[in-house]
Amino acid sequence: MSTDGGLRLERLDGGIAVARLDRPEVRNALDTATVVALAGAFERLAADDGLRALVLSTTSERALCAGADLREPLDRAGGVARMEAFARLYAAVDAFPAPTVCVCVGNVVGAGAELAAGCDLRVGGDNLRLAWAGARVGAPVGPARLVPLVGRSVATDWLLTGRTIGVEEAAAARFMHRTAPAARAEAAALELAREVAAHRPDGVRALKAMLREYERSAERIADENARLVAFQRDGAGLPRR
Repeated sequence: MSTDGGLRLERLDGGIAVARLDRPEVRNALDTATVVALAGAFERLAADDGLRALVLSTTSERALCAGADLREPLDRAGGVARMEAFARLYAAVDAFPAPTVCVCVGNVVGAGAELAAGCDLRVGGDNLRLAWAGARVGAPVGPARLVPLVGRSVATDWLLTGRTIGVEEAAAARFMHRTAPAARAEAAALELAREVAAHRPDGVRALKAMLREYERSAERIADENARLVAFQRDGAGLPRR
Protein backbone atom coordinates (compact mmCIF):
# COMPACT_ATOMS: atom_id res chain seq x y z
CA MET A 1 0.00 0.00 0.00
CA SER A 2 1.30 3.47 -0.88
CA THR A 3 -0.19 6.91 -0.23
CA ASP A 4 0.32 10.01 -2.35
CA GLY A 5 -1.56 13.33 -2.35
CA GLY A 6 -5.02 12.13 -1.28
CA LEU A 7 -4.62 8.82 -3.09
CA ARG A 8 -3.95 5.28 -1.85
CA LEU A 9 -2.57 2.67 -4.20
CA GLU A 10 -2.69 -1.08 -3.54
CA ARG A 11 -1.46 -3.96 -5.68
CA LEU A 12 -3.43 -7.21 -5.40
CA ASP A 13 -2.75 -10.70 -6.66
CA GLY A 14 -3.70 -11.56 -10.21
CA GLY A 15 -2.35 -8.38 -11.79
CA ILE A 16 -5.01 -6.10 -10.27
CA ALA A 17 -4.33 -2.67 -8.78
CA VAL A 18 -6.70 -0.49 -6.76
CA ALA A 19 -6.47 3.30 -6.61
CA ARG A 20 -8.59 4.77 -3.80
CA LEU A 21 -9.30 8.46 -3.48
CA ASP A 22 -8.70 9.43 0.15
CA ARG A 23 -10.03 12.87 1.05
CA PRO A 24 -13.17 11.81 2.95
CA GLU A 25 -13.47 15.13 4.78
CA VAL A 26 -14.39 16.82 1.46
CA ARG A 27 -16.05 13.80 -0.18
CA ASN A 28 -12.94 13.30 -2.29
CA ALA A 29 -13.21 16.68 -3.98
CA LEU A 30 -10.10 17.00 -6.13
CA ASP A 31 -7.52 19.65 -5.30
CA THR A 32 -4.51 20.19 -7.51
CA ALA A 33 -2.26 17.80 -5.58
CA THR A 34 -4.76 14.95 -5.82
CA VAL A 35 -5.40 15.51 -9.53
CA VAL A 36 -1.65 15.44 -10.19
CA ALA A 37 -1.19 12.34 -8.02
CA LEU A 38 -4.02 10.49 -9.76
CA ALA A 39 -2.80 11.42 -13.25
CA GLY A 40 0.71 10.29 -12.29
CA ALA A 41 -0.62 7.00 -10.97
CA PHE A 42 -2.49 6.28 -14.20
CA GLU A 43 0.61 7.14 -16.23
CA ARG A 44 2.94 4.97 -14.14
CA LEU A 45 0.58 2.01 -14.08
CA ALA A 46 0.05 2.30 -17.84
CA ALA A 47 3.71 1.35 -18.28
CA ASP A 48 3.27 -1.86 -16.24
CA ASP A 49 2.84 -4.70 -18.72
CA GLY A 50 1.93 -7.07 -15.88
CA LEU A 51 -1.15 -5.09 -14.91
CA ARG A 52 -4.39 -6.78 -15.98
CA ALA A 53 -6.98 -4.43 -14.48
CA LEU A 54 -7.21 -1.22 -12.46
CA VAL A 55 -10.04 -0.48 -10.03
CA LEU A 56 -10.73 3.19 -9.22
CA SER A 57 -12.37 3.40 -5.81
CA THR A 58 -12.64 5.40 -2.59
CA THR A 59 -11.87 5.03 1.09
CA SER A 60 -15.35 6.35 1.95
CA GLU A 61 -18.72 4.99 0.85
CA ARG A 62 -20.09 8.55 1.01
CA ALA A 63 -18.42 9.55 -2.25
CA LEU A 64 -16.27 8.45 -5.10
CA CYS A 65 -15.62 12.11 -5.88
CA ALA A 66 -17.66 15.29 -5.38
CA GLY A 67 -15.89 17.11 -8.23
CA ALA A 68 -13.19 19.76 -8.24
CA ASP A 69 -12.35 21.23 -4.85
CA LEU A 70 -13.76 24.73 -5.29
CA ARG A 71 -12.51 25.72 -1.84
CA GLU A 72 -8.89 25.31 -2.86
CA PRO A 73 -7.29 28.78 -2.76
CA LEU A 74 -6.10 29.46 -6.30
CA ASP A 75 -5.06 32.55 -8.17
CA ARG A 76 -5.65 32.77 -11.92
CA ALA A 77 -2.43 30.93 -12.78
CA GLY A 78 -3.22 28.24 -10.22
CA GLY A 79 -6.68 27.75 -11.69
CA VAL A 80 -5.23 27.26 -15.16
CA ALA A 81 -2.58 24.87 -13.82
CA ARG A 82 -5.26 22.77 -12.11
CA MET A 83 -7.40 22.64 -15.24
CA GLU A 84 -4.37 21.57 -17.25
CA ALA A 85 -3.85 18.82 -14.66
CA PHE A 86 -7.47 17.72 -15.12
CA ALA A 87 -6.91 17.58 -18.89
CA ARG A 88 -3.81 15.46 -18.32
CA LEU A 89 -5.80 13.15 -16.03
CA TYR A 90 -8.72 12.71 -18.44
CA ALA A 91 -6.31 11.89 -21.28
CA ALA A 92 -4.45 9.38 -19.08
CA VAL A 93 -7.68 7.61 -18.12
CA ASP A 94 -8.73 7.34 -21.77
CA ALA A 95 -5.31 6.12 -22.92
CA PHE A 96 -4.91 3.53 -20.14
CA PRO A 97 -4.10 0.23 -21.89
CA ALA A 98 -5.59 -2.21 -19.36
CA PRO A 99 -9.28 -2.40 -18.41
CA THR A 100 -10.48 0.02 -15.74
CA VAL A 101 -13.39 -0.52 -13.34
CA CYS A 102 -14.91 2.36 -11.37
CA VAL A 103 -16.63 2.06 -7.99
CA CYS A 104 -19.49 4.57 -8.12
CA VAL A 105 -20.79 5.18 -4.60
CA GLY A 106 -22.33 8.25 -2.99
CA ASN A 107 -21.46 11.53 -4.69
CA VAL A 108 -20.13 11.00 -8.21
CA VAL A 109 -20.35 14.59 -9.38
CA GLY A 110 -18.59 16.81 -11.91
CA ALA A 111 -15.04 15.57 -12.24
CA GLY A 112 -16.13 12.42 -10.39
CA ALA A 113 -18.73 11.72 -13.07
CA GLU A 114 -16.09 12.34 -15.73
CA LEU A 115 -13.75 9.81 -14.13
CA ALA A 116 -16.55 7.25 -13.92
CA ALA A 117 -17.47 7.81 -17.58
CA GLY A 118 -13.82 7.54 -18.57
CA CYS A 119 -13.43 4.08 -17.09
CA ASP A 120 -14.34 0.99 -19.09
CA LEU A 121 -16.69 -0.61 -16.57
CA ARG A 122 -18.72 0.77 -13.68
CA VAL A 123 -20.30 -0.68 -10.53
CA GLY A 124 -22.96 1.49 -8.90
CA GLY A 125 -23.76 1.51 -5.20
CA ASP A 126 -27.33 1.85 -3.97
CA ASN A 127 -26.49 5.30 -2.52
CA LEU A 128 -25.34 6.71 -5.87
CA ARG A 129 -25.81 10.43 -6.51
CA LEU A 130 -24.50 10.91 -10.05
CA ALA A 131 -24.50 14.36 -11.66
CA TRP A 132 -22.73 16.42 -14.30
CA ALA A 133 -22.14 19.96 -13.07
CA GLY A 134 -20.87 21.56 -16.28
CA ALA A 135 -24.07 23.41 -17.10
CA ARG A 136 -24.28 24.82 -13.56
CA VAL A 137 -20.77 26.30 -13.63
CA GLY A 138 -20.53 26.98 -17.35
CA ALA A 139 -17.80 24.42 -17.99
CA PRO A 140 -17.70 22.80 -21.47
CA VAL A 141 -17.33 19.23 -20.28
CA GLY A 142 -19.22 15.95 -20.52
CA PRO A 143 -20.23 15.14 -24.12
CA ALA A 144 -16.90 13.57 -25.12
CA ARG A 145 -17.27 10.70 -22.68
CA LEU A 146 -20.99 10.49 -21.94
CA VAL A 147 -22.64 10.52 -25.39
CA PRO A 148 -20.97 7.28 -26.61
CA LEU A 149 -22.07 5.51 -23.40
CA VAL A 150 -25.75 6.44 -23.12
CA GLY A 151 -26.59 8.09 -26.46
CA ARG A 152 -27.23 11.70 -27.31
CA SER A 153 -30.79 11.92 -25.98
CA VAL A 154 -30.02 10.67 -22.47
CA ALA A 155 -26.73 12.58 -22.38
CA THR A 156 -28.52 15.80 -23.34
CA ASP A 157 -30.90 15.35 -20.40
CA TRP A 158 -28.17 14.58 -17.89
CA LEU A 159 -25.77 17.28 -19.09
CA LEU A 160 -28.16 20.20 -19.58
CA THR A 161 -30.25 19.68 -16.45
CA GLY A 162 -27.37 18.71 -14.18
CA ARG A 163 -29.89 16.74 -12.14
CA THR A 164 -29.01 13.95 -9.74
CA ILE A 165 -29.28 10.42 -11.11
CA GLY A 166 -29.77 7.39 -8.89
CA VAL A 167 -28.41 3.92 -9.43
CA GLU A 168 -31.60 2.49 -10.94
CA GLU A 169 -31.76 5.17 -13.64
CA ALA A 170 -28.02 4.90 -14.29
CA ALA A 171 -28.32 1.13 -14.68
CA ALA A 172 -31.39 1.42 -16.94
CA ALA A 173 -29.40 3.78 -19.20
CA ARG A 174 -26.62 1.12 -19.36
CA PHE A 175 -24.21 3.52 -17.66
CA MET A 176 -23.72 0.94 -14.89
CA HIS A 177 -22.60 -2.59 -15.64
CA ARG A 178 -23.27 -3.97 -12.16
CA THR A 179 -25.03 -2.68 -9.04
CA ALA A 180 -24.55 -3.54 -5.39
CA PRO A 181 -25.18 -2.21 -1.89
CA ALA A 182 -22.71 0.62 -1.27
CA ALA A 183 -20.82 -1.45 1.31
CA ARG A 184 -20.23 -4.17 -1.32
CA ALA A 185 -19.62 -2.02 -4.37
CA GLU A 186 -15.83 -2.28 -4.24
CA ALA A 187 -16.01 -6.03 -3.73
CA ALA A 188 -18.32 -6.29 -6.75
CA ALA A 189 -15.91 -4.16 -8.78
CA LEU A 190 -13.03 -6.43 -7.80
CA GLU A 191 -15.06 -9.47 -8.85
CA LEU A 192 -15.65 -7.83 -12.22
CA ALA A 193 -11.96 -6.93 -12.53
CA ARG A 194 -10.94 -10.52 -11.75
CA GLU A 195 -13.39 -11.80 -14.36
CA VAL A 196 -11.71 -9.63 -16.99
CA ALA A 197 -8.20 -10.29 -15.68
CA ALA A 198 -8.71 -14.05 -16.06
CA HIS A 199 -8.58 -13.73 -19.84
CA ARG A 200 -5.45 -13.44 -21.97
CA PRO A 201 -4.09 -9.94 -21.30
CA ASP A 202 -2.84 -9.42 -24.86
CA GLY A 203 -6.30 -10.15 -26.23
CA VAL A 204 -8.03 -7.96 -23.67
CA ARG A 205 -5.69 -5.04 -24.32
CA ALA A 206 -6.10 -5.42 -28.07
CA LEU A 207 -9.88 -5.35 -27.76
CA LYS A 208 -9.76 -2.27 -25.55
CA ALA A 209 -7.50 -0.51 -28.06
CA MET A 210 -9.93 -1.36 -30.85
CA LEU A 211 -12.90 -0.02 -28.90
CA ARG A 212 -11.02 3.20 -28.24
CA GLU A 213 -9.93 3.54 -31.86
CA TYR A 214 -13.36 2.84 -33.36
CA GLU A 215 -14.99 5.39 -31.02
CA ARG A 216 -12.23 7.94 -31.74
CA SER A 217 -12.19 8.73 -28.04
CA ALA A 218 -8.70 10.23 -28.05
CA GLU A 219 -9.75 12.81 -30.65
CA ARG A 220 -12.97 13.72 -28.81
CA ILE A 221 -11.30 14.00 -25.42
CA ALA A 222 -8.39 16.06 -26.76
CA ASP A 223 -10.89 18.53 -28.23
CA GLU A 224 -12.92 18.73 -25.02
CA ASN A 225 -9.74 19.13 -22.95
CA ALA A 226 -8.65 22.04 -25.13
CA ARG A 227 -12.04 23.71 -24.61
CA LEU A 228 -11.80 23.17 -20.84
CA VAL A 229 -8.36 24.73 -20.57
CA ALA A 230 -9.44 27.68 -22.76
CA PHE A 231 -12.53 28.12 -20.54
CA GLN A 232 -10.26 28.41 -17.51
CA ARG A 233 -7.54 30.49 -19.17
CA ASP A 234 -9.59 32.86 -21.30
CA GLY A 235 -13.15 32.64 -19.99
CA ALA A 236 -14.95 32.66 -16.66
CA GLY A 237 -13.22 29.57 -15.32
CA LEU A 238 -14.24 27.57 -12.29
CA PRO A 239 -15.13 29.62 -9.20
CA ARG A 240 -12.05 30.78 -7.32
CA ARG A 241 -12.23 31.65 -3.65
